[in-house]
Amino acid sequence: MTFTVLESPPYVVPRVRPLSIGPVVVDPPILQAPMAGFTNYAFRQIAREFGGIGLPATEMVHARGFLWIEDVKESIPERLWGVVDEPRPLAVQIWDNDPGALAAVGAKLAHEFKVSVVDINFGCPVKQVTEKAHSGSYLLKCPERMQAIIERVVAACAPTPVTAKIRLGCTRDRINAIDVAQVVESSGAAALTVHGRTAQDYFSGTADWDRISAIKPYLKRIPLVGNGDLDSAEKVVEAFRRYDVDGVMIARASLGKPWLFRQAAAALCGEPIPPDPTPLAQRDLVLHHFRLVCERFGDEKGTVLMRKYACCYAQGRPGAREFRTRVARVDTPEEFLDVVARFFPIEPGRGNVEGKMKNEK
Repeated sequence: MTFTVLESPPYVVPRVRPLSIGPVVVDPPILQAPMAGFTNYAFRQIAREFGGIGLPATEMVHARGFLWIEDVKESIPERLWGVVDEPRPLAVQIWDNDPGALAAVGAKLAHEFKVSVVDINFGCPVKQVTEKAHSGSYLLKCPERMQAIIERVVAACAPTPVTAKIRLGCTRDRINAIDVAQVVESSGAAALTVHGRTAQDYFSGTADWDRISAIKPYLKRIPLVGNGDLDSAEKVVEAFRRYDVDGVMIARASLGKPWLFRQAAAALCGEPIPPDPTPLAQRDLVLHHFRLVCERFGDEKGTVLMRKYACCYAQGRPGAREFRTRVARVDTPEEFLDVVARFFPIEPGRGNVEGKMKNEK
């Protein structure tokens, strides 16, 4: 996708309307992608604090794994951390290949957890999900199975809307997104999100937004959300300007830049794009994120979990490679704070934020 640099208003902004997923209004029509291992409550809380997200989403939840928990209210699955009390709107993504299990979990999410949207994953390309579990993007080969799944989940969740996320196809020589999109719509789904790669591609190459856009004329009543390679406010504006989509979904780029949603939302309104936070503000953000994770999982597990998030925050910064090498080895909060302090030096006279955090610990 090519794009035009948006320096300051006035610049040409496409006419963008709020997105309706059944009764749920997504405004701005910018969705946060479900990403396994990353989009937990801490990340969602931080992204919400920046603003600009029309619809946040959890990590994807395995349906049968959820059902194995005897008392969900007493032992909420780790991937549903924060969902009970979190602000709405909120989408929860589920995966499996068993219509009954998916319907049972969808019903719990819709009626007990009262989530805003239940999303079904038909796009995950990871072999553990596709080859071992015959789920995710594997099901793109099986439109009849997809239909059975969607119909069961829609009936179980009503009136909570159910959506689906797909890829263009399993392989480049078997792109069937248009056919699958029609199945999704006819089965009762309230919206469709399409990632512009095949399962075979994983995340290599470039997302094909022309193929995403080509699906829209075949959808008669539900909105189309495009996903893939949206790593700047400019690209979000360009997606709406050039392609026939009703909404966009931002994924991997937001892990290191949770302020990207705010920038994209401003650009769509024709407002000045807020600058990236200063290095020191980003440093405080890393520490804030670290605190949230440790409060939930404890110091030891929280430190280990925070390694991958810290690596995301370092992307594109000078010394990022060395930082990733060092932070990947930390095992204690003290080690983590020391590495962060070296990567983000303290501003003279500003105070020792690490020291404050250590005292809090």
